[in-house]
Amino acid sequence: MQTGRPAKPIEQKRLLGNPGKRALPDQSSITLIPMAESTPEPTRPLLKYGRELWDKVWDTGINWISPNTDTELLLMTCEMIDERWNLRVRVMQNNDTKDRRGLRELDRAIVSNLSLLGFSPSDRSRLGLAEVKKMSKLEELMTKKAQRG
Repeated sequence: MQTGRPAKPIEQKRLLGNPGKRALPDQSSITLIPMAESTPEPTRPLLKYGRELWDKVWDTGINWISPNTDTELLLMTCEMIDERWNLRVRVMQNNDTKDRRGLRELDRAIVSNLSLLGFSPSDRSRLGLAEVKKMSKLEELMTKKAQRG
């Protein structure tokens, strides 16, 4: 089992100019994973909340979520969201400690999966993706003006 910080992705090392100066794989040997051009349809049926997550993840993560390699993890996560909704209703109605414990375990699994997909600030940073930053007052005004046409 690995301890300490996870290894920094090669993409991030390249972005930073390879500060450790260790040899990196030749870029010609890297296989590029094609990016999605639009939101794919899930291969299994999802309920309302799972489908909402599916659409939101593809809408916000289309630049880094791969339709070839990430869809199964995302689909499982969306199914967990549907399961979570049903389990949460049961917990709210019955207040059963066993169900509540199951709900918290499911919550941890969902957060873990979303993190694997790059949906936490630290994971986006590790992937070398944009940081969330507050818009300046000037940027806000310019955005509002552009939206009005």
